[in-house]
Amino acid sequence: MHVIGTAGHVDHGKSSLVLALTGINPDRLKEEQEREMTIDLGFAWLTLPGGERVGIIDVPGHIDFIKNMLAGVGGIDAALFIVAADEGMMPQSREHLAILDLLRVSAGVVALTKADLAPDVEWLDLVQAEIREALAGTSLAGAAIVSVSARTGQGLPALLAALDEVVARTPARRDRGRPRLPVDRVFTVAGFGTVVTGTLVDGAFTIGQEVEIVPSAGLRARIRGLQTHREKIAQAVPGSRVAMNLTGVDVNQVRRGQVVALPEQVQATLLADARLYALSNVPGPLHHHAIVDFFSGSAQVSAHVRLLDTEELAPGAAAWAQLQLSEPVALAAGDHFIIRQPSPSRTLGGGQVVNPAPGRRYRRLHPGIIAQLETLARGAPADLLLAALEREEPATAGELLARSGLAREAALAALGELIRSEQVIVLSRDPEGSGLLNSQQPLAGNVHLLSRSGWSALRERIGGALSDYHRQYPLRAGMPREELKSRLQRKGVNWPPKLFNEIVARAVAEGVLAEGEGTVRAPDHTVRFTPEQQQRIDGLLLAFRRNPSAPPSLAEAAAGVGADVLQALMDQGALVKASEDVIFLREEYDRMVAAVLALIQSEGSITVAQVRDRFTTSRKYALALMEHLDERKVTRRVGDARVLR
Repeated sequence: MHVIGTAGHVDHGKSSLVLALTGINPDRLKEEQEREMTIDLGFAWLTLPGGERVGIIDVPGHIDFIKNMLAGVGGIDAALFIVAADEGMMPQSREHLAILDLLRVSAGVVALTKADLAPDVEWLDLVQAEIREALAGTSLAGAAIVSVSARTGQGLPALLAALDEVVARTPARRDRGRPRLPVDRVFTVAGFGTVVTGTLVDGAFTIGQEVEIVPSAGLRARIRGLQTHREKIAQAVPGSRVAMNLTGVDVNQVRRGQVVALPEQVQATLLADARLYALSNVPGPLHHHAIVDFFSGSAQVSAHVRLLDTEELAPGAAAWAQLQLSEPVALAAGDHFIIRQPSPSRTLGGGQVVNPAPGRRYRRLHPGIIAQLETLARGAPADLLLAALEREEPATAGELLARSGLAREAALAALGELIRSEQVIVLSRDPEGSGLLNSQQPLAGNVHLLSRSGWSALRERIGGALSDYHRQYPLRAGMPREELKSRLQRKGVNWPPKLFNEIVARAVAEGVLAEGEGTVRAPDHTVRFTPEQQQRIDGLLLAFRRNPSAPPSLAEAAAGVGADVLQALMDQGALVKASEDVIFLREEYDRMVAAVLALIQSEGSITVAQVRDRFTTSRKYALALMEHLDERKVTRRVGDARVLR
């Protein structure tokens, strides 16, 4: 799932465009509707032409409400950058664009609103040229520009198509197994209690789970209900807009800026290491120990900036910094942030957290500290290892460690952390093969690994493949195992049997599929005959019972009920195929086999002629029965006779 956020100058038609696209007025406050100006975050949703339902966050454009804007854009996947055709780029257009660039929002579409108010086509061309110039060098460089009018409907289908294309190529949020919901709204619903909303990242939440509010003095709650786009759901997935009904907390105990997380998985911090970038258009350098307003997720606190590798940060430059926060904030490595000058209010820059819990203040201008931060900038070892796995999975533990580029001990520690937190799934712990990864860890280098998100995607593909197969062949007991394997593998890749067996075993254990003899099926799949088919089956079985030792041939049976129905009867065991032309009724086959075994046990051996005479049948049926028992390794041929194997 994805979330789109608006951005742009005040009165350029952001809310009107959202209303035109979705039918939902994002200006929910009475004051907003009276003043016809967005003050706080608004929310809507729509289904794009490709079928994906996306959330929309509408942000205020007025400079007085920039803090509210920053509380909404931190979790968006794509931007709907709005510029009015009759005015062009304005101050808040440029500041919002700078914020999107600092947050590395690289997917987006420009909506040139109020196109019906543009003086002429030449004017529109000039405004578009101005926008392209402003976008150049930012994360939105090259974004499509679509002329629209919320009043007349002009260009709305083209805008939806452009958004659909952008969202389709934007990767879904990863499930890291440690869900975080930065709270951007808190309210109460009569009969339900406290409700919080936000954009979910890093994991999934399920109804009934215990959660912790961070930061707080150990405040915990339980998830009573979940909604996305006002629809009740059992589980909320990363990248979705979520409304969460909490029990055990009062509405006054939760506020915007806090994070809902699983207990003890997310920590609040007062100190964070970061890579800091200054905007090129700020009036002067940022000095060491400057006081700024710090924004990350939905949180806002004041902070001191400790520059670690320079005395001052020049406009357009970058530096390593420690941010000393005035209040605890729940942060994770990789989180983006914005810093602003408190007065006069302006955006100064932003960056990315590389270590959310350094534990101490560093000595400034220390080469060793800078080298350490440079290493961290590549990502925490666990994140790097997980990213390496997600690029190409499944992978053996040995392959993954080699691919990660990490030092062996660091990689082993990170892999252990990922396995313990269930972000990486071990398909098999069989130590056979290349030996243990180290003497302390019972994990072989040849065991196969999958990321949590990779396994989730594989489960869906298994379910989809089986569903398609059962729909195409409803009378077959299951799909051949090798066919499922070929459907799941990437082109040009051939999974070893051990890997596929491990995947099937785990899927069986989790109830994703069930196994048959050489086949797999959806657990709820059963073969169901139509009344007409059942009538033909009853007639065929009657013919078998009338002459059990010399029943209808396979061709005759297929002609009577159809090849698919006949195969289904054999799959179910009602009929037994002894040869390419001979089939027996199951109960008659079992009776004949028991009699043959008894005769061999008493006489020592048996011939085909004896079988023929014993059942008053022809040599054709007797020979088919005995050759079938040979194939099953029940008997073996010695000259003209059969003995027990």
